[in-house]
Amino acid sequence: MNKSELVASIMKKADLQKKDAAKAVDAFIESVVEELKAGGKVQLVGFGTFEVKERAARTGINPQTKEQIKIAASKAPVFKAGQSFKAEIK
Repeated sequence: MNKSELVASIMKKADLQKKDAAKAVDAFIESVVEELKAGGKVQLVGFGTFEVKERAARTGINPQTKEQIKIAASKAPVFKAGQSFKAEIK
């Protein structure tokens, strides 16, 4: 499912106009991104949690040259599914 299919599904299930469903999806995405940028997390009970994990700097190996390289520390967005959500998927 891509974004336009998600908008269509929300439009149908929530009985909204297409533009209103698109605004809702965009607002949700924007809100999650803003909260993660601010260092917080978004926890939707029963669905899951969006948060940022920090990856430490480490040494890696370039597979072409077999040379060691330094990989800088970074932050990565992570989604952890809730138990109810996992149970629905089984």
